[in-house]
Amino acid sequence: MPFHAPDSLGTLLETAVSTRSSSLGRVVHAYVIRTLANLVPSTLSNYLINMYSKLDLPNPAQLVLQLTPVRSRTVVSWTTLISGLVQNGHFTSALLHFTNMRRECISPNDFTFPCLFKASSALHIPVTGKQLHALALKSGQIYDVFVGCSAFDMYSKTGLKDNADKMFDEMPERNLATWNAYISNAVLGGRPKNAIDAFIKLRWTGGEPDLITFCAFLNACSDCSLLQLGRQLHGFLVRSGFDGNVSVCNGLVDFYGKCNEVGLAKMVFDGIIDKNDVSWCSMLAVYVQNYEEENGCWMFLTARREGVEPKDFMISSVLSACARIAGLELGRSVHAVAVKACVEGNIFVGSALVDMYGKCGSIQDAEIAFNKMPERNLVCWNAIIGGYAHQGHADMALASFEEMTSVRCEAVPNYVTLVCVLSACSRAGAVEKGMEIFDSMTLKYGIKPGAEHYACVVDLLGRAGLVDRAYEIIKEMPMRPTISVWGALLNACRVYGKPELGSIAANNLFKLDPNDSGNHVLLSNMFAATGRWEEADLVRKEMKDVGIKKGAGCSWISVKNGVHIFQAKDTSHERNTEIQAMLTKLREEMKAAGYIPDTNFALYDVEEEEKMTEVGHHSEKIALAFGLIAIPPGVPIRITKNLRICGDCHSAFKFISGIVGREVIVRDNNRFHRFRDGYCSCSDYW
Repeated sequence: MPFHAPDSLGTLLETAVSTRSSSLGRVVHAYVIRTLANLVPSTLSNYLINMYSKLDLPNPAQLVLQLTPVRSRTVVSWTTLISGLVQNGHFTSALLHFTNMRRECISPNDFTFPCLFKASSALHIPVTGKQLHALALKSGQIYDVFVGCSAFDMYSKTGLKDNADKMFDEMPERNLATWNAYISNAVLGGRPKNAIDAFIKLRWTGGEPDLITFCAFLNACSDCSLLQLGRQLHGFLVRSGFDGNVSVCNGLVDFYGKCNEVGLAKMVFDGIIDKNDVSWCSMLAVYVQNYEEENGCWMFLTARREGVEPKDFMISSVLSACARIAGLELGRSVHAVAVKACVEGNIFVGSALVDMYGKCGSIQDAEIAFNKMPERNLVCWNAIIGGYAHQGHADMALASFEEMTSVRCEAVPNYVTLVCVLSACSRAGAVEKGMEIFDSMTLKYGIKPGAEHYACVVDLLGRAGLVDRAYEIIKEMPMRPTISVWGALLNACRVYGKPELGSIAANNLFKLDPNDSGNHVLLSNMFAATGRWEEADLVRKEMKDVGIKKGAGCSWISVKNGVHIFQAKDTSHERNTEIQAMLTKLREEMKAAGYIPDTNFALYDVEEEEKMTEVGHHSEKIALAFGLIAIPPGVPIRITKNLRICGDCHSAFKFISGIVGREVIVRDNNRFHRFRDGYCSCSDYW
């Protein structure tokens, strides 16, 4: 057997690390044992420790160190082991081995301290970090730029901002890594202005930023919505030649997206020559963040055609887009992609699946996705509770809330959780339970009620007919009532015929959002419903005088990969003849079953016969007629409407579901209605 020098064996062990080949490393180790027996040089032992620890084989690494004679163990041996353990996330073990090293009276060097500071910050143990800082100060190594930078990073990540700032100010020398650490930690710590100031100071001192600096600075600009400052940096990047770097371009896409400049984000994205996974994910996220869900779905499909492998972030983003547009079929396809990509168990993907199915009206699928999750975080619990709330299942929402707050679950309810719970109580009419939860928010959960909670309570009381009590709640609010609060009161006044109080709510809405046509229309409809036609006409005249146009109500339905959109009295569809025939047939069958049109929802001062025609051609009825002729029997008919379903259509859909024996699911701008066998899931409370 030929003999190899220790240096050549060390080179082979380094090759094993770079190629991630533990088998090669074990072969070299076996050769060392056979040829050198107990005469292994300390340098070769260090190579072996480095190989095993870097390849995440801590036990063999520790065994090699133990078999190395005590006199041959140096700071290099211990630091090599500690570095490998930290690199692979074994932070506690790294600190324990440092303790053993100190027992052998070996002092750490400038390579040991950065590893130890990183372990302390990862474990969030500032006490240990302070002890290490003291040791580095006593040995004088704290003045080394890398040790000082690591100590600063540790203080920043453990939340000791004052200590971090003091450490940064006292550093005698700062390299680019130090500035990057300061800027990045300032952004992560919610101090973007400090990050911007640091970047400017870096430039004043003649420092040349790198990719990490640029990306951190862009994050700071987006957090402060400083579009012009970010655009200045974009110009600097172009002049400096960094605009061709994919990482910088990805940062620019993200920056422009967060500043609501979708067009500029798309321009940067289109200019990227070698797009990577992050590029596609960033552009998809831009569309979703800016409520361009259809473009987000299109971007996902384009990425798939380009051969981009879907990652957890991309899938969770497109699922959020599907949830907003009620794209159940596409959401199911994305779910299948998640299963194939083996990311279904990811907590973010799982939470997005629960949210998507809940918002698309398939609560059974939401429950299945929820129950399959190996672990559940607060977002997941909020998603399932919110799903039950949308469906009006207050009992299930409250049961999930009770389970979440039980001893065996570690999730603690937050602001959003209580909004979901109160919303569920509102939609189900659970007044007492809702008020009990609202009154105990601060004392029991430590959450101060916000505007969204008050809006839920006003809606809860208003739906139950307690309109005056709802108004008293508004007057007692510690903050200024929002659009949602006054909107909930105005709708309650319309339902229960309280035009005087409704006028107060409407006037406040006009002050908060004078250009919203919905508020004017709701006030006009409230007057019309109580027969006060002159006042209704006056409101609509005022809308016309100030140039406010009413948004058209419409309903849409997906059939065979196509979306069909209908408006009231719509006759433009290519199958209009069949639709009108189906509507006529349904009216006759409903009349025979005892259905009487509620002409209050016509809201026009015309003859009764004309009102009956008016309510008979609402957009959701036309969409339902089309669904009955286009969707095979046995398949649920899913309709989405951009406004709240009217009372007459709600009553008609109950009759129709019983007559034709079909399940009809309607998602309006407020909640889901599942019609089956003559009943609705909302129990006529919406």
